[in-house]
Amino acid sequence: MIPPKLLTSVSPILFLAALGLSGCASSGMNHQSDAYDIEVVPSKNASERVRFLVLHFTAIDFGTSLRVLTQPSSSPVSSHYLVPENNDPSYPHDDLRVYQLVDEYRRAWHAGRSAWEDRSQLNDHSIGIEIVNTAHCEPPPESSPGAEPEAVCFFPEFDPEQIDLVIALSRDILARYPDITPTRVIGHGDIIPHYKIDPGPKFPWQKLAEAGIGAWYDDATVERHLEYLDGNTTSDADSVRRRFAQWLADYGYGIDPETASEEEISLYTRAFQFHFRPWKADGEVDNQTRAILLALLEKYFPQKLSRYPSIQQQDVVGRD
Repeated sequence: MIPPKLLTSVSPILFLAALGLSGCASSGMNHQSDAYDIEVVPSKNASERVRFLVLHFTAIDFGTSLRVLTQPSSSPVSSHYLVPENNDPSYPHDDLRVYQLVDEYRRAWHAGRSAWEDRSQLNDHSIGIEIVNTAHCEPPPESSPGAEPEAVCFFPEFDPEQIDLVIALSRDILARYPDITPTRVIGHGDIIPHYKIDPGPKFPWQKLAEAGIGAWYDDATVERHLEYLDGNTTSDADSVRRRFAQWLADYGYGIDPETASEEEISLYTRAFQFHFRPWKADGEVDNQTRAILLALLEKYFPQKLSRYPSIQQQDVVGRD
């Protein structure tokens, strides 16, 4: 509803004159009908639908991926784009091509029950890119009584030519959607870590960041935070984990620091590590993982460090 003051504060004639409108009907933004006339007065009170770019791996080959992402099924899924890889017998061309499956202005079904920043159901707010890669997890092997079984996962390397295509496509998308800031280029596992791990630990997030796509930390800043954390031994393990959950939420992860269980903190920590410390994604809140997250917060959300006076005063402000 438009506030009454806005309806009465400006003369309609002066308002139209200021906009340079001739009074003649014009084509609508989305309309091509001759059945009625449309006056177009662009409002400044609007924003882009798209705020996030979500990257996935398919876990299956190109041919199966294309069928699953485009054909009806009992559990339909889709994405805006599909990027194939070389040496896939199911791929029909000699050169790699980007496949567009859903118009960017439409809602693809790729993100599921997801959350990032203050948004949920990211299908409504994102563009999804599926990247052909046959990573997969096997059921956990039989273990000794009392031991917690874990699945065994296999992560093939991504095809370099394929990654070059992903970079080119992502740059094109970012140029069209300025609301997709670096921390809003995310993986499926970042936004729904309870069920997903893609694009996995072999995905070259740092290479994308060096090409201007997504976030990455500065090594020197990590070392500075790590030196501070290694010297601070006063906090108990539970406080450290709970505080780390708050840092994750500050960065964008959909964790509730107040109510998160120990298992949830480990899941979100592992998701963060898959993205930013893939060589050791164990879900443990160690000092290196904490230092990396603090370096990211300092780089992209420095105002949020004011919530942590000890970090802000002793580590960030005192660096000069």
